[in-house]
Amino acid sequence: MINEIQAPVVKDIEAFEAYLHEQMRSPHRLLEKVTNYILKRKGKQMRPLFVFLTARLFQEPEEPTYVAATMIELLHTASLVHDDVVDDAQMRRGFFSINAIWKNKISVLVGDYLLSQGLIISVKTQQFTLLGIMSKAVKDMSEGELLQQEKSRRLDITEDVYYEIIRQKTASLISACCESGAASTSATSEQIARMAKFGEYVGMAFQIKDDLFDYGTTAEIGKPVGIDIQERKMTLPLIHVLGKVDASKRKELIRTVRKYNTDKAKVRALMQEVRELGGIAYAEEKMFEFRNKALDILAEFPKSDAKKSLALLVNYTIERKK
Repeated sequence: MINEIQAPVVKDIEAFEAYLHEQMRSPHRLLEKVTNYILKRKGKQMRPLFVFLTARLFQEPEEPTYVAATMIELLHTASLVHDDVVDDAQMRRGFFSINAIWKNKISVLVGDYLLSQGLIISVKTQQFTLLGIMSKAVKDMSEGELLQQEKSRRLDITEDVYYEIIRQKTASLISACCESGAASTSATSEQIARMAKFGEYVGMAFQIKDDLFDYGTTAEIGKPVGIDIQERKMTLPLIHVLGKVDASKRKELIRTVRKYNTDKAKVRALMQEVRELGGIAYAEEKMFEFRNKALDILAEFPKSDAKKSLALLVNYTIERKK
């Protein structure tokens, strides 16, 4: 499916990769070595895809679109590098993480360098609108992570707070992809705002899908499950169940998350209860609601190859297996 999604922007992505490589060059040997390691282990590049496909809803991409995609990729990569340090993660996409090889200090500095490069590119090319979009995304992502940390300590998260966390933590960046893609073209301010909301809805569905993975099986997705509960993260399936059970059962479930989150047997039992009490089905229902809201916005635009690929990309975000 990815090849079909990429079809309208294959040449754009190839040119973008060359542009990105050039922007990440450094005369410092260590920095060049680390950034080359990052570039050789890139993922599916979903975020640049959103940028270029959104731009092509309006016109042929020009330099501002390449600047937007590069800024997004640098911001996203920096956030991943920093996340791996915070989480003490040793692997990323099947390879050793930066901190596993070069340790935390270098990892943090490399993340800072990538962020600063994004700022420099926007100023150098005088893309101040894009700079504003990216700066807001960084602010939202940071606030979302901090809010999640606060709630993991107190375990008092509601469904509305959960939506605010994932809107800031995840959806803000995909929203920035689509907003900056539109802003890099001749799109009107109203069209830019609609694409920002489109990206937000896609990002909400994307994160709910990620949270549902934690209730799957290792065989299905190829990675451990139950990690969110072990880290005391309250996600939608559990939040929904806590809102429908009686006070006694609620207390029992919260007690497991608070005191027995590292007990694998108790975590598995809690996950099974969440499944049986409709938590998974409810989260899936909400995921499809956000997906449908995104597709409704997309339906407002004229028929094109880019529009078709964006629709496929929206569906891919909730149909992916990992």
